[in-house]
Amino acid sequence: MTGWAWLHWIGFAAAVGYAVYLFSHVVYSRYSYIRLGRAENSKATTRERLRNLTVQMLGHQTLMKDKRSGWMHLVMFYGFIVLQFGAVDLIVRGLAPEHHLPLGSGYRYFVLVQETTIVLILLAVGYAFYRRYIEKLKRLKRGWKPAVVLIFIAGLMLSLLLTESMRAIWKGESFSAYAPVSSLIAGGAGGIGAGLAEGLFYLFWWLHLLILLAFLVYVPQSKHAHLLFAPFNLWMRTAGPPGKLQPIDLEDETAEEFGVGRIEQFTRNQLLDLYSCVECGRCTNVCPASATGKRLSPMDLIVQLRDHLTHRGAAVTSRTPWMPAFAFAGSEANRAALASRAFGAGSGDAAEADAGAGTGAGAGTVTQGAAAARLIGDVVTEEELWACTTCRNCEDQCPVANEHVSMIVDMRRYLALTEGKFPAEAGRALNHIERQGNPWGLSRRDRNGWMSGLTERDRAPTVEEAGEFDYLFFVGSMGSYDKRSMRITYAMIRIMNEARISFAVLGNEEGNSGDTARRLGNEYLFQELARSNIELFHQYGVTKIITIDPHAYHSFKNEYPDLGLASGIEVYHHTELLARWIAEGRIVPRKELKERVTYHDSCYMGRYNGVYDAPRLILSAIPGVELVEMERSGSNSMCCGAGGGLMWLEEKVGERVNVERTRQALAVRPSIIGSACPYCLTMLGDGAKALGKEEEIDTYDVAELLQMSLEGN
Repeated sequence: MTGWAWLHWIGFAAAVGYAVYLFSHVVYSRYSYIRLGRAENSKATTRERLRNLTVQMLGHQTLMKDKRSGWMHLVMFYGFIVLQFGAVDLIVRGLAPEHHLPLGSGYRYFVLVQETTIVLILLAVGYAFYRRYIEKLKRLKRGWKPAVVLIFIAGLMLSLLLTESMRAIWKGESFSAYAPVSSLIAGGAGGIGAGLAEGLFYLFWWLHLLILLAFLVYVPQSKHAHLLFAPFNLWMRTAGPPGKLQPIDLEDETAEEFGVGRIEQFTRNQLLDLYSCVECGRCTNVCPASATGKRLSPMDLIVQLRDHLTHRGAAVTSRTPWMPAFAFAGSEANRAALASRAFGAGSGDAAEADAGAGTGAGAGTVTQGAAAARLIGDVVTEEELWACTTCRNCEDQCPVANEHVSMIVDMRRYLALTEGKFPAEAGRALNHIERQGNPWGLSRRDRNGWMSGLTERDRAPTVEEAGEFDYLFFVGSMGSYDKRSMRITYAMIRIMNEARISFAVLGNEEGNSGDTARRLGNEYLFQELARSNIELFHQYGVTKIITIDPHAYHSFKNEYPDLGLASGIEVYHHTELLARWIAEGRIVPRKELKERVTYHDSCYMGRYNGVYDAPRLILSAIPGVELVEMERSGSNSMCCGAGGGLMWLEEKVGERVNVERTRQALAVRPSIIGSACPYCLTMLGDGAKALGKEEEIDTYDVAELLQMSLEGN
């Protein structure tokens, strides 16, 4: 080989080796930070894991909820897979110009596929630029950082085409239909001569290689780390029902803290979420708190936690979080913002770090200061934590399966169990639940007071009176104490009697389900209530439970088994059984209701348990009902604002969530807003009053509408 050839090869080996070293260093540092978390067994089967990868990564199921962005990402995703073979081919031809991939006569088709893919990717890049900087889609961040990747991708594509066109001029090749784009470029620049074309070939070849290697080093230090971590996040996704919270071992005598008050107290799966985040903004775009002016942004929450993990991990493991030579690691703005929040706390360490940063002490000093930041208070504010309704719309929209809600509840648990801190209204509600079994603090002995509203023809025996029964009707606190919700209780009892269903109620023996306590972070109270209820269910030989409360439904069905509920006990939401009984002919809606009904999906029925069809089947079975869907319905339905214990908290910032949701319902001009949750019904009713529409719009549970059709009133 000539001296130039040796230099060419040595330069190639040095560039690739150094880039791979930097890439490996950054990836391993992130891996070591994730390992700081607690071990967790997701208990997912290989089949479930493969399905997650196939549906989400290969099929882009979640991304395709936004068809335009979905197709754009699909083109880039599969385009880059195809172009990896082209990159190998280009490297071969740059190192040995007379050779290419050994594909025989099929090589020309390979070239055609490569050039077609390049054009498609360039179109996708152009559309991505349009969406972010011209259309200015609200959920997308702007600035120079998001543009870096678009520049990288465009640079890779253009340098590839230019390299191919210069090679064609150099080798004296004529126009080829199998390389139409590079042939056109070569035709337009054909006058430059073979010698200059050879020099430009190597110039563009090196440009392509260096962009590729810079991209390699940049990716794990940016939001595009999801390219590396998201497949593992999908593979390790928590098994079981969506949104199911894991119990805390409150009997652990070695535990000094409960909940998550330090970043390393999260599980490894949760920390993996942080580096998997795409920063696409889909979560924040659908968040009811963010949409109504609250401080919480699920995306920003993840980014804040990720940056803190990077700083904290670097301090604990002594592994640098970024490579100064490239300055591509997280943005200075993010580091400065996190550091300033820590320094604002007024601690000695933070003040020293602030002084060091201000005098040019370097990124290492800032890292130490940011690492010393308090997780709750400096990194994430209490205001953000208490704004979450736990609706899981963020998780439903996340293309990489991040689970925001469990992290928020874990931090609430720390506030509740370790520091004893709640918003004042939450503290009152929890005290009332602990003492009287209901959030209002009404007498425990009056829990069966709703029974005085039953008519003579109604039959609702207690478990002691019934002796044997098929279903336990768990009325719940709302159905027992709230006058408006009692009407749902009565409607359900009358329908069950109409269908000749064998059921019984607990009366004054019934307790609170504990959902409010758990979502507000008081895991101790939840477990006390749950075990008491479980003991009662077992005592009376309960085999099937019906409830009108989606929150109790979720707790009984998905979370009580962790605390000892017998596996054979079946749990039903009332709409599931009503739809079944209609299908079986046990009940036949006969009276016409000439109403235009829009149905609001409860978060704990829909996104938590996948119950979307049953309420709609019931409404469709009622003669005269015209069912109209809101713009946000089904899996993308907006929360009413009551979830996560927020039913008992006052909204003091921005628009009220229930008012915004009611406004969305009114947009389709219904005469009735339907629901299947007493909490949602209350919130939507209050929303109608706040908008001055209570005289025009009625709010009903689907059971009430069905009962009207059965009885004609």
